[in-house]
Amino acid sequence: MTMRIKIIRLDETDSTNNYLRAYRNAEGERMTVVQAEYQSAGRGQGVNVWESERGKNLTFSIKCRPKQLPAARQYVMLEAGALAVCDVLAEYAGGMTIKWPNDIYCGDFKISGTLSECSVTSAGIRHCILGMGININQDRFVGNAPNPISLLNVRGCETDREKVLLEVLERFDHYLSMVDAGRYDAIDESYKSMLYRRTGFHLYEDGEGVFEAEYADILTNGHLVLRRRDGMLSEYAFKEVKYL
Repeated sequence: MTMRIKIIRLDETDSTNNYLRAYRNAEGERMTVVQAEYQSAGRGQGVNVWESERGKNLTFSIKCRPKQLPAARQYVMLEAGALAVCDVLAEYAGGMTIKWPNDIYCGDFKISGTLSECSVTSAGIRHCILGMGININQDRFVGNAPNPISLLNVRGCETDREKVLLEVLERFDHYLSMVDAGRYDAIDESYKSMLYRRTGFHLYEDGEGVFEAEYADILTNGHLVLRRRDGMLSEYAFKEVKYL
């Protein structure tokens, strides 16, 4: 990894996203990364908590400064982070997809999640922090998450965590270059092509109850559009619809 990427190693912190948000020392030219062996308050979207056994998985955050990224296209950063993880994990095991908005699934089980936080100014995105959790070598999960899985569960052997980390950073650097070049639509299409439940009708639940629908689109603001059996389109922001 070049000196353009600064990696900070921690034994423990409350949250790697929190750490980078408060970080005021020298940063890497390209990106600054903080990786912790344990997070005491790691989180996912909303109020979700990320369970990770000390020293078994990867919990890290990346801070970068995309060039001239309009605030209206900030969702592309979450797409870039999810794609980077999905691409790398697909080299280790089959069946990897991206479950909207930010999870990586292996089959019907969650193996990774990405949390994106962008700092917005009148000129666009000033910087972005992406928190990533990847289940690598944890064998058993004792929290209340419904469907966690790790590479150890899938492959039956341990995986070099450092190798996976460096591969993800290299892949994210590729997508960041696409962002800097304004290739937002290309990232959108790659993200959509990797979606969980990309085809067919499936069960979902929103505030009005359970329904059957198929994927129709993801808008540039990150909203999911589902098409029901009768052809009606429904648009959802994060947490407004549940996969069943």
